[in-house]
Amino acid sequence: MFGKRTQIGQENQPARPAIPAAPPATIAAPAQSAPLSGAASARPAPITTEFAPQKSEQYFHTKSMVFGAMIEAIDLSQLSKLDAVSARDELRDVITEILALKSVAMSIAEQEELLEDICNDVLGYGPLEPLLARDDIADIMVNGAEKTYIEVNGKIQLTNVRFRDNTQLMNICQRIVSQVGRRVDESSPICDARLPDGSRVNVIAPPLAIDGAALTIRKFKKDKLTLDQLTRFASISPEGAEVLKIIGRVRCNIVISGGTGSGKTTLLNCLTNYIDHDERVITCEDAAELQLQQPHVVRLETRPPNLEGTGAVTMRDLVKNCLRMRPERIIVGEVRGPEVFDLLQAMNTGHDGSMGTIHANSPRECLARMEAMIAMGGYSLPPKTVREMICSSIDVIVQAQRLRDGSRRITHITEVMGMEGDVIVTQDVFIYDITGEDANGRIIGQHRSTGIGKPRFWDRARYYGEDKRLAAALDAAETRSDKVA
Repeated sequence: MFGKRTQIGQENQPARPAIPAAPPATIAAPAQSAPLSGAASARPAPITTEFAPQKSEQYFHTKSMVFGAMIEAIDLSQLSKLDAVSARDELRDVITEILALKSVAMSIAEQEELLEDICNDVLGYGPLEPLLARDDIADIMVNGAEKTYIEVNGKIQLTNVRFRDNTQLMNICQRIVSQVGRRVDESSPICDARLPDGSRVNVIAPPLAIDGAALTIRKFKKDKLTLDQLTRFASISPEGAEVLKIIGRVRCNIVISGGTGSGKTTLLNCLTNYIDHDERVITCEDAAELQLQQPHVVRLETRPPNLEGTGAVTMRDLVKNCLRMRPERIIVGEVRGPEVFDLLQAMNTGHDGSMGTIHANSPRECLARMEAMIAMGGYSLPPKTVREMICSSIDVIVQAQRLRDGSRRITHITEVMGMEGDVIVTQDVFIYDITGEDANGRIIGQHRSTGIGKPRFWDRARYYGEDKRLAAALDAAETRSDKVA
């Protein structure tokens, strides 16, 4: 169907290849995976970076020549009907034949690299494929065709990955966003999307991006993190993790607060592991990235406007609609605007155990941001009424923070107590104290209990039969804090 199959043996290769061998770009993986979507562990292994040699211009010239000949030789419509493995085998056969017919002087290793690169260009995400295959990378940041950065262990590193030109980069961006029914071009240069594994994607294209399209991918680990793993990474103490498990189990309304890249979504995924399997859960997200393990989950995703500027479905539309879908828990991936009012209403009208994330640098700032977002929605409510609504809706705020050494920590588990006058009263149950840093610049600190023996959600824990477990966790935490002191 795609032409005669040929095999080129090693005996057909010249003694002096024209293109120097260059293995695929690799960076040595750290010895230990990192908490909260790629954060450094308490005692990380030293990072060793080994970059492959930069590919030569001759390599890219040869690749362009072979790629052009391949496009003329195959029927892409027929290729799209094959599964991924069969399509890749057919492409390799055609490319091998083209190399033989054009007498391209390449070694076996160079041929394999060229074959893999072109197959990735046609069937995958081009030069990004080796980076997407690695599970230790938290973020991939493409700044035009020439520069690609990655984040490993909370630190940003430059790689030698490059695209053929800005046109190839835009084609890859278009391929990614088209999978979820979106587009990116000059008329719509900003786009949020996701990969099939839930990784978050943002694209901003020319003319807004001056030096070529800027592509950012927030990768999700293939092996989903749990609170027990976060404990091993020192992101939270064992007693704090036990309290979080109980909070998720007894249907407390939870808001996860934190800055960009602090691990809010990863922590939200961890907490949803403790939702009972007989509960109906509905998620609302801008780009569907939550990966709940419960059997009864309905996933909703916002939709941008079409070319005529109509047909948009906002987060607020989704939250309003899911109230009519008989949810037991509502989970909002990220609260950014007036939808916070509808989420608070849902939390306060029988949907206990609902959760969401919000950008804020402290629990107190989280409460202030909620007030500001409600005001953005045009509600002319007195400030005291808004604060009373927040107090009656939210039980616990969990604060995640990315520290200056790149590590992620859960710095506060704070419960909302009520009102005193016009002020919302909060109470810290667990906090993280920074005590210094080691010789390698890593932050040293410990989680400690504030000594609260009977938090506000105690009655809820007793209702679900978790009061003894909660008491044991709080006692153990206080004992640990006394020993540290």
